[in-house]
Amino acid sequence: METKDLKFGELDEGFTIKEAIEEAKRCLNCKNPLCIKGCPIENNIPGFIHQLSMGNIGAAMHIINEKSNLPAICGRVCPHEKQCVGHCVLNAKKRPIQVGKLERFAADFDGNMGLIRDKIPQKTRGKVAVIGSGPAGLTVAGDLAREGFNVMIFEGEQEAGGVLMYGIPEYRLPKDVVRKEVKKIEALGVTFITQCMVGQAITVDDMFEQGFDAVFIGSGTALPKSLDTPGYTLRGVTQSSYFLRMASLCNTGSIGREEVPVKQGDIVGVIGGGNVAMDAARTALRMGAGKVYVLFRRTMDQMSALQTEYNEAVEEGVEFLWETTVTEFIGSNGKLEKIRVKTPEGENFMPIDRILLAIGSRPANRIVSTTSGIDVDDRGYVITKERPYGMTTRKGVFAGGDVVHTPQTVVLAMKEAKQVAKGIAQFVDAKKLLEE
Repeated sequence: METKDLKFGELDEGFTIKEAIEEAKRCLNCKNPLCIKGCPIENNIPGFIHQLSMGNIGAAMHIINEKSNLPAICGRVCPHEKQCVGHCVLNAKKRPIQVGKLERFAADFDGNMGLIRDKIPQKTRGKVAVIGSGPAGLTVAGDLAREGFNVMIFEGEQEAGGVLMYGIPEYRLPKDVVRKEVKKIEALGVTFITQCMVGQAITVDDMFEQGFDAVFIGSGTALPKSLDTPGYTLRGVTQSSYFLRMASLCNTGSIGREEVPVKQGDIVGVIGGGNVAMDAARTALRMGAGKVYVLFRRTMDQMSALQTEYNEAVEEGVEFLWETTVTEFIGSNGKLEKIRVKTPEGENFMPIDRILLAIGSRPANRIVSTTSGIDVDDRGYVITKERPYGMTTRKGVFAGGDVVHTPQTVVLAMKEAKQVAKGIAQFVDAKKLLEE
């Protein structure tokens, strides 16, 4: 595929109604459904697929909503090949049920037609502040709102969605899909305060003073990890997360094309082997890069990126250099021009205009440094307890998702957030009983 053909629009068009029902009819409705075991949030997959097979899309959505607050997103970005689809018994015939596409179909249909309207309980159980509107924050907010809590989400960006809005490219997760899922959370009675940076505009202490019974920190990992390779401060060495965010803002018209770090015709090197590296490489091509290399220090089978993401990157023209380590960034007048690399064939130089680092991220300390009593480990991750689940070392402050451990997938963040939501509910209920 040539670079000029690559678009930011969603690549997979999804199922039509006829295709979805036909796919759902293939489900064997196993007695011991391995697909549920493969799903981190234990979605009742055979249940919703059975309803879809009869054309009952509303009933299918009721079942999905019991476990998931973000089905249109999970249906698109979950690593299905490692989870539900990977566990389907029909893999033996190399024709597993396309669970993700079915979940996405039901969620999109519901989003477009407005089939499901939750019965919203009165908000009488307590008041909870949620910091961050990524997968963890949205899940905690949705679960607590359904349980009768008054929830307010504080988000530093212009729009809610966190990494879903600013970190995952449009061709994998259209921003309108994220906006629809956010609206569904809003319809549960959740209030969103955007462009409000917690730790600057407001602190956790302020929140307690304003009458919140508990605070949840789901701010993710805002600080990318860096390399201390010689020359890493040269202009042209950029974080993938920053590049993806700028490309996303450019696509929505919020910034001009000139502000995106990759220029037309650039030779780009991406360092890393995870899904962020795949996203950065494929987005660089879409922004007009002349050539894109992924430089990975290990072998192909040690790469953490999904096989489908790798296959699509190769198809689009990304070149992979295995067992390749950058030992020096070289430039003149402060600007990157080439890199020195160590490869299985020996050491050599490569001309490069832009390096995108995709080697992981860590939490910022903006929130914990402005709040007393929240302990972090030596890497900056917030320390939490098992009982009540997710509570930090400060009473009433909870945390979950990437701010607590090494970044995970969307659905794993959701799984943990669902447990934390239960911990928050237990804590607030106990607090109210003591007050009475």
